[in-house]
Amino acid sequence: MEESIKKAQTEGGDKEILYSRAIKAGKRIYYLDVKKNLKDDLFLAITESKKVQPKDGSQVTFEKHKIFLYKEDFEKFMEGMTDVIDYIKKTREERPVEKEIQPEEPPKDDLDEIKLNIEF
Repeated sequence: MEESIKKAQTEGGDKEILYSRAIKAGKRIYYLDVKKNLKDDLFLAITESKKVQPKDGSQVTFEKHKIFLYKEDFEKFMEGMTDVIDYIKKTREERPVEKEIQPEEPPKDDLDEIKLNIEF
C-alpha cells in the first residue's frame, strides 16, 4: 500500500480541504481529507476511488464512495475500527495456513551413493 501526504487549499465553504492523505492500494485509492464547513468546524471526509475498466473497451471510469466523519464521532469510530481489525487479525492467526509441501532431501552422505534394493 503506497501512501502520500499533501496539503491542499480549494475554494472556501464546505469544500475547503485543509489537509489530505492519499493511500494507494491496488485498484483503489483512499483519500482522507480534513475539511472545514461553513461554521469552521473540522471533519474528516473519507473517499474510496476505484478504477473501473469496462469489458467492452469503452472509457475507463472511477467509482467514488464517501463517508463523512465528524469530530464528536472520532473516538467511537476508532474503537469500532480497532475492534474489527483486531478480530480480523485474530481470525487470520487462528486459521491454519496451508504450506507448500517440499520433497524431503536425502541425507548428505547418501548423495554420492546409489543404492538398489531388488527383491524377486
